[in-house]
Amino acid sequence: MAGEDGTGDCLAWAARDATGTLFPYRFTRRALRGDDVSLRITHCGVCYADVLWTRNKIGDSKYPLVPGHEIVGIVTATGSGVKDLRAGDHVGVGTYVNSCRECVYCNEFCEIFCSKGATFTFNGMDSDGTVTMGGYSSYIVVHERQVMFHELGLQVCGFSMNSGITVYSPMMRHRMNQPGKSLGVIGLGGLGHLAVKFGKAFGLQVTVFSTSESKKGEALDLLGADKFVISSNKQELESLAKSLDFIIDTASGAHPFDPYMSLLKVHGVLVLVGFPGEVRLSPLSLLHGRRRRLLHHYHFTLTMFMHADRTSTLVAGAKTISGSATGGTKDTQEMLDFCAANKVYPEIEVIKIQDINEALDRLVNKDVKYRFVIDIANSLN
Repeated sequence: MAGEDGTGDCLAWAARDATGTLFPYRFTRRALRGDDVSLRITHCGVCYADVLWTRNKIGDSKYPLVPGHEIVGIVTATGSGVKDLRAGDHVGVGTYVNSCRECVYCNEFCEIFCSKGATFTFNGMDSDGTVTMGGYSSYIVVHERQVMFHELGLQVCGFSMNSGITVYSPMMRHRMNQPGKSLGVIGLGGLGHLAVKFGKAFGLQVTVFSTSESKKGEALDLLGADKFVISSNKQELESLAKSLDFIIDTASGAHPFDPYMSLLKVHGVLVLVGFPGEVRLSPLSLLHGRRRRLLHHYHFTLTMFMHADRTSTLVAGAKTISGSATGGTKDTQEMLDFCAANKVYPEIEVIKIQDINEALDRLVNKDVKYRFVIDIANSLN
């Protein structure tokens, strides 16, 4: 529980108002329970969600707010009932720190859809009535179920705990891991570059769609994509008609996805994973009133468009549009194991916590390749 005067044993950086500017802050974590794990945070990834909630873009921010849900660290203490984790283990924590663990979704290890509502790593309501504080901090207390083992380096694991599973989970759900098939990736940011890496690890032919010509070399040479297309080039798009088995749309911001539907083969699948914080999906304006639900439970399948021609494209080709946010603990552990076995690592820029405000501004301006990771252990003191 955070003290009003900012005292406590946990060091952090927090936003105090909707300007989103972060300052040093102290607070006290809740006491360790029998099924909890306490870990010293070494690194934390910087996600666009950190921008949205520190700046109250969703409208439900609770200040002071400590963001961060791409956490890695080292276990320092475990509750009396914890059996599989011990001090010294290298672990990761993602978007959630707890769930009811009793409903049908929790029983399937899809805790993101917990019937009683999973507890978010930051700006959520914990079971003791306190507001959760995230990974821009020196340590965290988490239910053991939300703690993942990993064999990756501490820097790269934090990124994968949210961004990696955001693309891996729907790709596996829609069987986008079939060697020889074709994948389109819209957007080449934090999510997109991992979608490319997963696609190549699965043995797919990968085409990147981007608005920036400057990313061509990175897409082809650094990430190993097979093709690069400027998404505003109508002629290039038309030349790819009915050529893709799958498309994963990782782009955020206002952008149409209608043009990409014609690129799918019969039975093709388009999955939306780009964070929709301030996005207008022009053919789906009926969803605007549900924006907050999409942010928290962004898992839906669309069966209609607003206009007849779009409906025809969807129905005639037996195509699917789906959406997804993050994944449950089972999928996350599977992804971490896959990344370790296949050397799928994100491209990151390591920063000090003192540079976080500049980094958040750079993130808004898309000035990062491809993800910031805060070196908590060596800069938060």
